[in-house]
Amino acid sequence: MNRFQLNYANYSIVVNSVFNLSSRKNRKGGVGLAPQRHRASQLSAIGLGKSFGNFEALRSLDLTIAAGEFLTLLGPSGSGKTTFLMALAGFLKPSRGRLEEDGVDITDRPADKRNFGMVFQGYALFPHLSVTDNVAFPLKVRKVPAAEIKKRVGDMIERVGLSAHAHKRPAQLSGGQQQRVALARALVFEPGVLLLDEPFSALDKNLREGLQAEMKRVHRETGTTFVFVTHDQSEALALSDRIAIFNHGQLMQAAEPRAIYTRPDNRFVAEFLGRINLLPLEGCSAIDGRATGRLGEATLSAPTGAAALAGRQSLLAVRPEHLRIGAAGADDNSVAGVIADKIFNGAEMSLQVALATGQRLLLSVPDNSAAAALAVGAETKVCWPVESGFILHDDRNA
Repeated sequence: MNRFQLNYANYSIVVNSVFNLSSRKNRKGGVGLAPQRHRASQLSAIGLGKSFGNFEALRSLDLTIAAGEFLTLLGPSGSGKTTFLMALAGFLKPSRGRLEEDGVDITDRPADKRNFGMVFQGYALFPHLSVTDNVAFPLKVRKVPAAEIKKRVGDMIERVGLSAHAHKRPAQLSGGQQQRVALARALVFEPGVLLLDEPFSALDKNLREGLQAEMKRVHRETGTTFVFVTHDQSEALALSDRIAIFNHGQLMQAAEPRAIYTRPDNRFVAEFLGRINLLPLEGCSAIDGRATGRLGEATLSAPTGAAALAGRQSLLAVRPEHLRIGAAGADDNSVAGVIADKIFNGAEMSLQVALATGQRLLLSVPDNSAAAALAVGAETKVCWPVESGFILHDDRNA
């Protein structure tokens, strides 16, 4: 959301809100920092909503973020994820509901009174300061002793892999290096929560992947609560302890990456988080935890509970990586089709198989496999284990 992005002209906002300049007393009575492995914060949104006129950007959100958790907010543009992040930061006042930190209501607490760090898309680094001075800034304004600043800044710059660049200014750094400076500056004063608003969005694919590993390592070492906004599904799966998926201001599902990928709660989550095949089943019924229905001449099954079948069109969902070309096993589903398209993806070949019912199945096979050598127009059978599929409602119009 552009209205929240900061530039060099408004550093006063960065200084007062991102770095939380309110002095804090350490146990010895002076102004200083928490211990190296500080206490992370638990955050809770309770019935949280935000409206801009008649537009509901956030709708009755209930979500608890565990202390020390890496939670990723994922969703398309305009889904509400950045609105929620800005409410957490204190830049937006909710229209209803409340926010709690460790059980204390912080809904009306201003941004500069929250012990939260923040990393923006544009990094908001001071262009006239070196890497060392950028990272040291939030400690200097807290009047931390010089020796402590030197130690903390040196440790943090080393942690993010920039020791050889400590003397440089932002303009002399690559985008990835600037991102590391912003991360170091946000963490050096040891906030209870770190908020990250799509910090990798301007970086190329290879650099993003390298920094993802660095981000996970820093999170593990600091123990800080991370709340990370992205629209990149693979990034969310790679980084997160949990993923919260938003759409039209609503929280659609929050779960661990493997759980949300393999057993999404609804069609939106299933389609948004990776590629998936959805096959409409007729005459679907459930017996002993398994749903069975018809797709043309084929009888197909998937694990389910009886409640999943009530009232709406049932869809059998299966990810492309679970499909294979060949004969069906004893507990496999199988459908006949024709190779309609082939796409080379390096180590893998993506195949589209057209079924007689009009659906197309997408599957991935190794590029050196017999299946990858099949010609467009060849008749084939697609199989997959019953247990790898799952049942969803067709909730597009719900």
